[in-house]
Amino acid sequence: MDTGDPDGERAEMIPSPAAVALVQHYEGLRLTPYCCSGGRWTIGYGHTKGIHPLTPEITPETATALLMDDLRDTAAGVEGVLRVPVTQNQFDALVSFAFNCGVDALAKSTLLRKLNAGDAAGAGREFSRWTKAKGLELAGLVRRRAAERTLFEAAA
Repeated sequence: MDTGDPDGERAEMIPSPAAVALVQHYEGLRLTPYCCSGGRWTIGYGHTKGIHPLTPEITPETATALLMDDLRDTAAGVEGVLRVPVTQNQFDALVSFAFNCGVDALAKSTLLRKLNAGDAAGAGREFSRWTKAKGLELAGLVRRRAAERTLFEAAA
């Protein structure tokens, strides 16, 4: 995380449009509730808080607003577990990963352990280990993790 401050206090990082687009692409837009591959009731772009089978249909605008709120929460969680500076691309990839897998999963991951130890290359290689839901490898998760890794490793 870029401190952005000569006194060493870090500036808050926020997900860039690249992060938003990545999450939107891989989550897809569903205006009615559905049970995702992980077994959670979901609506919009992967929004799960308070969703159940009888949740009313939402508009695309509501879906976008929910996503932006969810990404702000996820970004704060990612910032809370980072111990080293990261580029915007690395941050965006981590936000997408944590949005999908959860901040707790990121916090306990070898990916984060390697990143916080200064091994960004090793951290990048860890994305491909997170391609299963309920024990089954999913092609969509393979593609998503590859996209996250590509973004993570891209020059800032």
